[in-house]
Formats: sequence, structure tokens, C-alpha cells
Amino acid sequence: MKISLNIVKQLTGMELPPVDELVDRINRQLGGVEEIIDLGAKYKDAKIVKVVECVKHPNADKLSLCQVDVGEADLVQIVCGANNVKADMWAVWLPPESIVPSTYGSADEFRLGARELRGEMSHGMLASAKELGIGDDHDGIVDITEHDVPNGAELSAGASFAEVFGLDDTIIDIENKMFTHRPDLFGQLGVAREISAILQLDPHADEPLENHFENPEWYLTRSEFDSPDDLDLTVFNEAGDAVPRFMAVAIKNITVTQSPLWLKCQLVAMGGKPINSIVDATNYIMLMTAQPTHAYDYDKLRGHSLGTRMAKQGETIRLLNDKTYELDATDIVIVDGEGPVGLGGIMGGGNSEVSAETKNIVLEVANFDMYAVRKSSMRHGVFTDALTRFNKGQSALMNDRILAQLMTMVGGQQASVVHDLMNSATKEALDNSHSYCSNMPIVAEFVNQRLGIELNETQIGNILRPANFAAHMSDDNKNLLVTAPPWRTDIEYPEDIVEEVGRLYGFDKLPRELPSRSTKPVAKNQSREAMRQIRDVLSNAGANEVLTYSFVHENILTRVGQNPDKAYKLSNALSPDLQYYRLSVLPSLIANVHMNIKAGHDEFTLFEIGKAHHKDATSDDGLPVELGRVAGVYAAKQPGSGAPYYACKRLVQQLTDAWGMDVHHQPLAEFDAGEFDGLRQLMAPFDAERSAMLWIGDKFIGVIGEFTQSVLRNFKLPEHSAGFELFLSPFENNQPRTTYTPLSRYPSTTQDISLRHASDIRYADVNQTVRTALADADADVSTHVQPLSIYRADDSDTTTTTFRITLTHQDKTLTDADASQIVQTVISAARDEHGAEQV
Repeated sequence: MKISLNIVKQLTGMELPPVDELVDRINRQLGGVEEIIDLGAKYKDAKIVKVVECVKHPNADKLSLCQVDVGEADLVQIVCGANNVKADMWAVWLPPESIVPSTYGSADEFRLGARELRGEMSHGMLASAKELGIGDDHDGIVDITEHDVPNGAELSAGASFAEVFGLDDTIIDIENKMFTHRPDLFGQLGVAREISAILQLDPHADEPLENHFENPEWYLTRSEFDSPDDLDLTVFNEAGDAVPRFMAVAIKNITVTQSPLWLKCQLVAMGGKPINSIVDATNYIMLMTAQPTHAYDYDKLRGHSLGTRMAKQGETIRLLNDKTYELDATDIVIVDGEGPVGLGGIMGGGNSEVSAETKNIVLEVANFDMYAVRKSSMRHGVFTDALTRFNKGQSALMNDRILAQLMTMVGGQQASVVHDLMNSATKEALDNSHSYCSNMPIVAEFVNQRLGIELNETQIGNILRPANFAAHMSDDNKNLLVTAPPWRTDIEYPEDIVEEVGRLYGFDKLPRELPSRSTKPVAKNQSREAMRQIRDVLSNAGANEVLTYSFVHENILTRVGQNPDKAYKLSNALSPDLQYYRLSVLPSLIANVHMNIKAGHDEFTLFEIGKAHHKDATSDDGLPVELGRVAGVYAAKQPGSGAPYYACKRLVQQLTDAWGMDVHHQPLAEFDAGEFDGLRQLMAPFDAERSAMLWIGDKFIGVIGEFTQSVLRNFKLPEHSAGFELFLSPFENNQPRTTYTPLSRYPSTTQDISLRHASDIRYADVNQTVRTALADADADVSTHVQPLSIYRADDSDTTTTTFRITLTHQDKTLTDADASQIVQTVISAARDEHGAEQV
């Protein structure tokens, strides 16, 4: 953002401190200065002169011989090739040894001299707009008229061109990123206001001080417009809140010409580029106020209508850069009666451009949703000065003042009513003290605690008023009531006021000491603590944690059997491989197995604690719910003893045992997900005949099992593979069991029992019966159950399950009779519940 110190002086009416001191204050209290440009050095030798005599060159048909008054005793002779040079005109002279401004500072810097042209001496040159760097016109020299001169200035031969036209200037370039939350600072007026506030600050005054910065009268006065109907103009806003305010008016009898020289020079000082009188007026308003505006050729608007709406899918538009873009439903477009004439907040269309033949125009002053225009700009790769301001969140409360000033600058006559369409939020702010933040109560203690300083409410008000805040004490004299100026869209919470006070006071002046805080430890976050403990258990069991993206490619979902239509698709994916939010965590792990097998890892377990999303899982306000999960996958290149299911089961059991959870298994084939598609997607990778659902009482907590053949094939997994996925909530809502039982001083005794039962009785049920019976047998006896074998003869309808039971008493050595009694309790329970018999 380029700031003209001459313009800042005009707006503040202040004598600014030396540049280095001012830059230091700006760096500390406003934004980082990237560059200081001495614009005056570029134009230091340029003089305003008067052509006294102009005759044809005796030796060249296309050259003129001019005698020029340069403010010295003798006239200076200059040979000029411009076709508009004539006697009695005022021009700009670049004397010998001066550098042509358009080449200043470049590698091709051109220094003039006195030399002979076709037998006549020429001392320097009379400059064109292009040579002065204030336009592209190179057909003739600059012809200065009274219309070109700034108010109050007079033309005199030999006067400094830079001083008369304000180019004896210093430009301070402030980094744009510093103003990301301050759209008002993308204009000279906003920065001048801030510099005034910084320089006038008196934070320790005990009496209320008034603001000394005077905004231009037109900027503060609410505009009243006439209501002519000379030109028919229909205006509409069908974009809703995407366009908070849309103003437009028709102007007739326009003359499109070159802007006066003073305006061109002002634009150059602010970093702009002169084009024509209409475009220059819109750019001047934008660079001064930070509010972009636009002008349309009225006679090119089809149906003499102008409005805004969201684009239609596949709609196209040709912009002023002569490129055509295909739009979608997220783009805001400006349209006439038949189609788009501009990309809202970014660039106008080529089919409504103002040209030299334009006689009637439509002026538009609008505001656009910052997120919508930013998204459109990124997608189409179009970046403009207007976008730089709109994507910061411009205020919609000053549009009428800006439109009125623009109407004054473009000339012509108002030819229609001023159409002013706004949403409810804008109307409410206009009615609410003309501010987005009105009468916010602030207590000095609230500010002092956060900044570490000692200010009272009066002093806080004195800090804020120079920045155009309104601040006064409440009726009960307890609070300072603060109202933000209408252009401050960043003030929303009391903390914003604290930040503003700190910035204006000077962050470098705040005490360098840590705030007082209690040494009492904060309560642990139960969710994070649970995840830490899960990591510890699984890592200690030999599993390896991995971190993967929450996003996956569509083919990952389809290859595990999940439905991509149930997953959220990203409109701005990081890459083509990360298009969808995952429906469960396990597919991300499965996709990483093959590469680890190829890397030489023959047997391993991967686990991840992450989040999943499903379109059916939404909160009460319609937002997606993050589904916390812990998932794992076991893979072995060579089959080991037992099915891979049991390798995963051991891991899950260690995890659930650590929390003291009583988990039972239900075969997946017996489970019906019903209308719960989230469970259906969770179960998709698993083989229903070799997997189980996990329950705690009547609460489902996850699934464990081996994978379908299609998953093994699609991901090139070894046959000896299995996985699990559990909900995090049971672990987050409970604490791990941390009981300690000392080792007994007495020996243990071991007995094996074989139970024959019907083959349709599940091992898990028999195992649970055995464990329950042992737990109820004797509280002083600790037990350990180890399954040894499950045997079923061919064509038999019975199965024999063998357990090894280890019994240990804490206070004595168990006798055979004691052990037999406990074992008999187990046998009786198995007989009563399952009809089993000991063999």
C-alpha cells in the first residue's frame, strides 16, 4: 500500500516529523514499511515553462523551433517534434543533464543534454505525458491549462513542476499483509487518520480530549440525492447477503477525455495509472477511500438494467483483460438484462466498458462478501486492486457519501434515482448509530489486566477518539461506552478495543513482565489424556502409530467397499489424491500396508487415532460432526500360528482391559446395521464371517476382524491381515483402571479342563462363562485363564474347548481340594448355561 506524505499532510493539516522518525512510528504502531520512495528526486529538474515563440525548423518539416521562457533572463531554444506545440502554451521542460522521469531508476536511465538537431541547438526537451511517467500519451507534449492546475496554484515560468503538482513527495510503501483486518487502511484517508491519531496521542491526559482529525466534509455528511427519471434504469440484487449493499445511478451528458494534470499526478503519487477522466475518477475515489467503484457505459447495458446475482453453472464472461472465464454457482456476477457484465468485486466486463464515445454512464458502488470474492479470485487466477480491498471485508456504511463524491468528479447530470439495495445487517448498522459496533461497555480494569498498564476510562477514551472512535461514560459512570467509526469492520468484541488501545498506546511501551497466573495446574483435557493413554497401551504392545490425512481419494473409498456419496467432497482439495473426507480411519491404514511390506517389514501393526466424517452425522445446527476413532491394522507376510483375527483381538483386549471394560463380541454376520449407514460404511472392509462387533453392555464400541477378499486383492494385502476400528468416546468418558495387586508369596496351582458342548455355542460365550464363574468363586483367589485348544471332529455336532486355569491365593497355599472346588464351580456354570460336560 503506497502512501503519499503530501496527501497525508493535506488531509491531516499537520506538519509531519522527519521521514525516518515517521517511519519508525508507523513500524511500531501501524504496519511494516517495505520501502521509502523519494518521488521528488524523479521530478526534481522538471520545470514549468511558457513557449514564447514557435516556428518551423528551417531544416526539417516535422520539427519546430521554440523559444521558451524558463524563468531566466534569456529565452531557451528547444527543438520539438510534437504536433501540438504552439506559442503561448505552458509546458514541462526537462533541461540538459536531467533524467527523463519515465526512465528514472531503471537500467535504461536516459540523461538529456544540449545538442544540435538539424543545424539548430536544442537545450533539453519539452516532455510528453509518457516521458513524465504520468500517462501513455506520446503523441504530443503536455499542454498545461488553468483546468490542469491544483486549486490555489498559479502558473509561472521556471516554477518547479514537482512542487506545483504535488510530486515533490515521499512515498511510503507499507506491506499489505499488515492491513489484512483493516480494509479502511487501503486508502490514503484511512492511513492519514491513523497517522494523525498516532502523532496526537496523549494517553496520560486526565481531561477528555476531542479528536483533532477532520475527515473531509463530504465523507461525513449523509448524502441526499435528487430523483430525476431522464434515463430508465432498473437495478436489482438477487445475490442476498453475498452483496450486502448495491448502489447505482445513471449519469447523462458525459464527456470522456483526459483527466486534468493535477488528478493524473495525484494518481501517480498514490501508485495508480491515469487512463481517462471516468476511470481516473473511480480509481481516485478507491485510492483515497479504499472503496472500489465502477462505471458502465449505460448504452451498452442491455435492457438498461444492472444488478447482481450468483452465476449460473457453466456461464461465461469476458473481462476487461480480454480473457474469457467459465463461472460456477459460487461466483458473484454483475449482470444487465441478458447476462454478466462483470465479476463482482474483481473486474468489469469488456462488453460494458466506458470508451471515448460514451455519452451516458452508470456508476456503481457496492460491497461483496469477502470470502466469496476471494474464492472466485483464487479459482480464476484474477487479482486486482479492487479485489485487494474487497477481500478484506469493506464497510458498506459509507457507500452513499462515496457515490455522491464520485458523481461530482465525473461531471454530467444525474439522470435517474439513486438505487440503494441493502441487506438487513447493513440496514441495522445504519440505524444503529451508523456503526457495526455501537456503545460497547468497556471497564478500565478489563483493559489494564490484559495490557499490564494503569489507565482510567478518561485516558482510554483519549486514546481512542483520535482514531475517530466515539467514547463517553455511561449514565451510571461505571463503563466507558465505545462506538466504532462506520469504516471499522474489525471491531466486534471488547478484546478488539483492548488491541486498539494497546496499538495506539504503543506495544513497545507496555511493561515487559509476564502476567500473574496461578501455579495451580489446570485440569487435564480428558480427550487428550485418553488419546495419550491409548498410544501408550498400543505402543507398548508393539504397534506403530502413523499419521495420515483426513482426506482420501475416491478410489480408496470404493476399493474398501464404501460409498463416496456418503462422504463430504472438498471443493478446494489440497491435491487430486485428497478429494474426500474419509468415512472411517481404517482405509487410510490399509492403503499403507503394501508399501511397508515392499519395504521389507514382514510383520507389523499400524494404528492411528483420528477423525472420520459422514453426511448423516450432523449436529443440531447442521454442521458435520467429527467422529473420533482409533483404528489398527495387523499384517504378516507369512502366516503365523492362529488366525490374524486373534492378533488384533489381543491388541484390542489389552486396550479395553486397561480401561476395565467388559467387552463381548457379536459375529458380524448376525448384525444388521439397519438404517444406520455410518455403521454400514464402518463394516464395509470386513469379512462378515470372520469379524465381530464389539459391545459394552448394549453400547456398540467398534468392529474387529479380517478383511474381505476384494479388499485383500484391491490393496495387495497379505492373506494374514486383519484390522479393527473403535470409537474414542468410551475411552474419553472413562478413566483407565490403575489398580495394583501385589504378587502372592504363595505358589500357584494350574489345572486344565476340557468342556464338550454343542457346536452352535460360540467360543466367546463359553469363555465368558468360565471367566465369570472364576471371578465369583473366591475373592481372595486371583485367576488367569488361557485357552489351549478348540477341537471339533469331522461331521461332529459337538466341540471340545480346553482352558488352562491358573489359581493363586494371596494368603495361603491352595490344596488340591481348594483348587478342585473352584474348578468344579466353573464346570457347573458351563453345564448350567451351555449344557457342557467335562471330558
